[in-house]
Amino acid sequence: QAFKVFERMARQDDEKRRQELEAKLRKKEEEEEAAASAERVKLCPAAQEVEVETTAEHVPASDAGGAAGMQESAVAQDAAPSPVSAEPPGAVAPAEPRPAELPTRQEEFQTNPDSYNGAVRENYAWSQDFSDLEIKVPVPKHIIKGKQVSVDISNSTIRVAVLEGSSQRVLMEGKLTHKINMESSLWSLEPGKCILINLNKGDEYWWNAILEGEEQIDIDKINKERSMATVDEEEHAMLDRLTFDYHQKLQGKPQSHELKVHEMLKKGWDTEGSPFRGQKFDPSMFNISPGAVQF
Repeated sequence: QAFKVFERMARQDDEKRRQELEAKLRKKEEEEEAAASAERVKLCPAAQEVEVETTAEHVPASDAGGAAGMQESAVAQDAAPSPVSAEPPGAVAPAEPRPAELPTRQEEFQTNPDSYNGAVRENYAWSQDFSDLEIKVPVPKHIIKGKQVSVDISNSTIRVAVLEGSSQRVLMEGKLTHKINMESSLWSLEPGKCILINLNKGDEYWWNAILEGEEQIDIDKINKERSMATVDEEEHAMLDRLTFDYHQKLQGKPQSHELKVHEMLKKGWDTEGSPFRGQKFDPSMFNISPGAVQF
C-alpha cells in the first residue's frame, strides 16, 4: 500500500513538473515572438507633397483658324505683366502637414522597442524589463558633446537639461515613482539624437510610470515575463534540466533524476556481495521518483 501511495505521488510530481516546463517553454516562445515583432516595426512614412499638373485642352482641327487668332491674343496678354495669380478659380491651398500624434494605447507602445512595456511621453520615451528601465530623451541636432548636457540622477529624482548659451532648457524633471540603484545607473549621449539613460530598479517589480504625477500605464497589458538574461545561474540550470527532461520524456528516455540514480546503481551493481553481480544492468527494474534525487 505504501508503495502505491509513493508511486501515485511520483506520478503527480512528474505531471506538475511537466506542466511547469511546458508553461515556461510557452512563455519563452511568446517572449521571442514579441521581440521579433518589435524588430519589424517601421516608422510611418513622412508626408509627401503632391504636385498637380494641368494639361492644355486639345483644340479640334475644324476650329484651327479661330484658335490661331485666340492664341495670338493670348500671347499678347501673356507678354504684359499681370498682378493676378494664375491659379484657377475655386482652387484650395494645400494644407500644412500636422505633427504626428503621440501613441496613446499600450498596444501601440508594445510595438516600439523604445516604449516596450513602457510609454511615449511628450519629451521622452521609456521601456522596462524586470530589473531595469531605459529612457530616451531626444535632443536637438547641435547637441553633440557631453558638456552640452546636464543629467542629475539620485535614488528618487531625475533632471535632464541641455545647455543653450548661458542658460539651460529642462527636458525632463521630477520625482521617480520608485527608488533606483544609483551605483548601477548610467547615461550616455548619442550625438544629435538623444540622451540614453539606464536606471537599475531598487526592487524588481513592474513600474506604471517614470515620474510621479504623469499618466500611468496599465501593467496588466504589458509583457511581464522575465527575460532569460535576468535569470540567475541556479534558475538557468533548473530550466535547462527541465527542458532536457521534457525532451527525454517525449523520446521515452531516462530523465535527469533517473540517470543520476542509474550512475549510482552501476557503481555497486557488480561489487562483491551484490545480488545483481554477473547480471546485465537493467534500469527498467527501478521506478525512480523525481523527488528522490537532490540536485
